[in-house]
Amino acid sequence: MQIEALVVGATGIAGRGVSQELLQAGARVHGLSRKPEGLAPGATHVSADLTDAGSVGKALAGLKPSHVYLTTWSRQASEAENIRVNAAVVRTLLGALAPARSVRHVALVTGLKHYLGPFDAYVKAGVMPPMPVREEQPRLDLPNFYYAQEDEVYAAAARDGFTWSVHRPHTIIGKAIGNAMNMGSTLAAYAAICKETGRKFKFPGSAAQWNGLSDMTDARILGKQLVWASTNDFAKNNAYNIVNGDIFRWNWMWPRLAQWFGVEWEGFTGDAAPLEAQMADDAPVWKRMAAQYGLIEPDLARVASPWHTDLDLGRPIEVMTDMAASRKLGFTAYQNTEGAFLDLFATLRADKVIP
Repeated sequence: MQIEALVVGATGIAGRGVSQELLQAGARVHGLSRKPEGLAPGATHVSADLTDAGSVGKALAGLKPSHVYLTTWSRQASEAENIRVNAAVVRTLLGALAPARSVRHVALVTGLKHYLGPFDAYVKAGVMPPMPVREEQPRLDLPNFYYAQEDEVYAAAARDGFTWSVHRPHTIIGKAIGNAMNMGSTLAAYAAICKETGRKFKFPGSAAQWNGLSDMTDARILGKQLVWASTNDFAKNNAYNIVNGDIFRWNWMWPRLAQWFGVEWEGFTGDAAPLEAQMADDAPVWKRMAAQYGLIEPDLARVASPWHTDLDLGRPIEVMTDMAASRKLGFTAYQNTEGAFLDLFATLRADKVIP
């Protein structure tokens, strides 16, 4: 199939992952983001502010993508604002593409908050969905911007006649600078700071996460599923969970990550030790490290997102993901999660993001 792809949020973790997979499949890729830095080599940059309808309309004028991959969101101060802003982004973008009648498929990336609820619900209110989460589980009776995004895609599909797919990764491992939710780069920066300062690489989360089972999603696996679902007729018009295919416990993974960096580690000791607090004064340390080691990004806030890692690792429940929907249809891609972390760390070091 000839693919003229528009990847929205192309410089983020998920956007880079699907862009690379599409390019390998021979697609022509237009990557939409505010700035071109971090775009997958081979993609053509399209600049737009997704919150500005005029900017979106101007950027998309003349483009006739056959496949659209929505891989971005804008973090707001409340879930009500998340819903308003992020639903509007999807509505505006698909509305701008509608007159050309070129779109055959739209793939939307959301995540496990579909089952866990928005950040404040599953962390503070203790929503406890049955594990592992399965695609067949109904929506929660809670406001959730993922649901609003889905509804915009469904409405546009009914109006314009394209097919759709929804993809729900767990925490994504992949390279992106300036990304709002980036556990891999956050842990890499934290470990590098620990090594530089002689601090222990201390697990920041809960007992449930330290001792419980978990899984994650490599951006490369997510990219593979996005391309698979958008190019096989039997896979379209469905929602899919997507994880690497293995499970682990953080009390097993944490020492292995520490070993790669050559730092002393400390596990859960009875109380959470959030990274936001641990790294609160580390911006000047990182800036000095960037100068000393020739790193490409001296702003720690663009490399690490401790707030998001704290939310994931601070969960009061273990979280696992069932992939029955896509496995039954023949999607069998697999990625070892330890390998995903170590591949990322090696890439970050080679690209001078970490020392």
